[in-house]
Amino acid sequence: MFTKKRILQFCLAAVVFLLADFWIYQTLSANFQSYAEQRNFNEIELFARTAPEGQDVQDYEQWLPTVKSIIPGARALYFSYDESVFNFVPATGSPTAMALWNSNRGSAEFNKAMESVYYLEPMKLSRMFQADYSKDPDENSAEILGSQVFFVPVIDETGYQASGAIMILVPDVSVTGFQSLLRTLLIAAAVFFLAVITVILFTRDPMTGFMVLALFVIVLVFIAYPLFEAVRLSFLKNGKFTLEIWKECLSPTYIVALWGSLKLGVLTATFSTLLGFIFAFLIERTSFRQKKLMTTLATMPVISPPFSLSLSIILLFGNNGLISKQLLHLNTSIYGLGGLTLVEVIGMFPIAFLSISGVLRQIDSTVEDASLDLSATKWQTFRTITLPLAVPGILSGWLLVFTNSLADFANPLLLSGDYRVLSTEAYMLVTGRSNLGAGSALSFLLLMPTLTAFLVQRFWVARKSYVTVTGKPSTVLTELTSTPVRRVLEVISWAVLGFILALYLTIFAGCFVKNWGIDYTFTMANWGEALSRGWTSIRDTVTLAAIATPIAGLLAMMAAMLIVRKKFPGKRLLEMLIMTPYAIPGTLIGISYILAFNKPPILLVGTGAIIVINYVIRELPVGLENGITALHQIDPSIEEAAADLGADVPTVFRTIVLPLVRPAFLSSMSYTFVRSMTAVSAIIFLISARWNHLTVLIFNFSENLRFGLASVLSFVLIVIVLGVFALMQVLVKDDKLTQKTISAR
Repeated sequence: MFTKKRILQFCLAAVVFLLADFWIYQTLSANFQSYAEQRNFNEIELFARTAPEGQDVQDYEQWLPTVKSIIPGARALYFSYDESVFNFVPATGSPTAMALWNSNRGSAEFNKAMESVYYLEPMKLSRMFQADYSKDPDENSAEILGSQVFFVPVIDETGYQASGAIMILVPDVSVTGFQSLLRTLLIAAAVFFLAVITVILFTRDPMTGFMVLALFVIVLVFIAYPLFEAVRLSFLKNGKFTLEIWKECLSPTYIVALWGSLKLGVLTATFSTLLGFIFAFLIERTSFRQKKLMTTLATMPVISPPFSLSLSIILLFGNNGLISKQLLHLNTSIYGLGGLTLVEVIGMFPIAFLSISGVLRQIDSTVEDASLDLSATKWQTFRTITLPLAVPGILSGWLLVFTNSLADFANPLLLSGDYRVLSTEAYMLVTGRSNLGAGSALSFLLLMPTLTAFLVQRFWVARKSYVTVTGKPSTVLTELTSTPVRRVLEVISWAVLGFILALYLTIFAGCFVKNWGIDYTFTMANWGEALSRGWTSIRDTVTLAAIATPIAGLLAMMAAMLIVRKKFPGKRLLEMLIMTPYAIPGTLIGISYILAFNKPPILLVGTGAIIVINYVIRELPVGLENGITALHQIDPSIEEAAADLGADVPTVFRTIVLPLVRPAFLSSMSYTFVRSMTAVSAIIFLISARWNHLTVLIFNFSENLRFGLASVLSFVLIVIVLGVFALMQVLVKDDKLTQKTISAR
């Protein structure tokens, strides 16, 4: 592809575009600087006309600082006319302006400016001067800025003589900021143009190249750039580079918290994966009848705010819990590692269940039938065929739960007690002490175990083949469990669901209780107050989640197809960047987005767009994992056959890949919608007066001990999510490609 003709075309196009780009920058920059200087000159002349009458220094001391209200950042120095020396002498004003005057008072430019002022002619000095603005007592940090210097006369009451003069310093912040923004935009345009030309001229499949390019732009702008801002803060203290923050974060105090996070993550991921596999196997690979009911109940923990189960646990089993204290009179405490693990397993095992369920559903049962025909027992078939083929889903579910547990802060904040985890330490540093740098550093420590687990999982899956979908799906599945084994699995599953149902009944009961734990009087007042105060939040939350759900689903499947099926430079880097947000506490993501998108060229803070982008980016790893897991089981020859018949990449994706990965696609969309509706940690920093969020309102009610209002809104949220789930199943029907009919053997 790298022929001389194409290289020449690339060089010619690049030179022409870069020259045009540079000319646009120079023209716009010069025009804006000229406009800004003239505008400042006019403002300063008008300001001088408001000078106090007479030469009372105290009047000028009060008047001079008002120049900041006209020109932000400006500093002024007043000169009175001294007849004994027949010249102007400094009287009062900004220390910064005084220092600049003392260092340049004998220069030809300043002498000429004072002479012009004497003859009532304002003057702007032709060059920029460096001024130390830290000399002013109202500045918090040392900063030396380039400033434009203006001299204007103060005309006496006759209108024919200068009674004084004013020197005004205007920092070149606006011009510099505009130039920086313009430079950033034009550099981005140049990079984008060169990337597009490179894809067109030097790739065999431009459509794939554009898709890869689009993904890289998304992850660089919305993942790498915000995280870079967070990392930069961790090395800055009072505006200067330092390693003190990292030394503090690597102290034994926080290493203990890191170990606590790892221990909690491993326990939660292991038990959640085991429980998720039991549910998935019972529903997908046995003749169990109440599959839809169990699936609905099993996914309940992920469709509620992450702290609602913790509140239910505390109300039922806390120090003054309804069951532990009032019914059983126990003195045990739910706080600590045990209670925290219990809540996180109950809340996160649906993640593993959804991931494993999609894999078990697509396993071709003819392989198992062949094993049974060769006289293998059901246990041997399960151990040597079914379980190994489910490994991608099992490892994927374990990784997702592990990273989710590391990043969780809401449950540890309520139930950890004396047990320390790194996510709450980072959260308290950010919100309690406003130490963004230390919070960022602690949060980035969580990346090390997450990336290690991610690489191990990828290495394990890459070494083996899990292809079972070959274009000839089997519609009959032989049950591998005996009746006693299936009964045991049913008892375990129903016992877990019964416990979950009890927790949610606690929430439902709280809707009608005046004050749980104190006054159990029945009331309906909670409903009217909660719905009237929460209607706007409900509307905003549903709208933003509905926008983010299809975007995240399609983007995840596209990324999975590219990563699994295509070879391109930077593939592993792209995959790691997409997975990164799942390992980082939501508080850090929210603060990183504020730091990155609260200034040009991407100003998004306060808009609904930043919330939608956060939804998509935060939940993209789950969709990617589900897509990769599903694609590992699909024979690439199906897509290759379509390509040989003339189908391009979008057509193959739309007609071949998407129908075959529909279970994973639906799981991805469902999970994105659920997490969007129940997000707290990052969203709490991104909401605004225009866009509010339901879970933030629930969290505020919970903090203020308004459990009745929080219960009502939690119940409403659950009903909305379940309704959307049902609607999604109706609108996007399964094509039955992977549905199995269970038969006994």
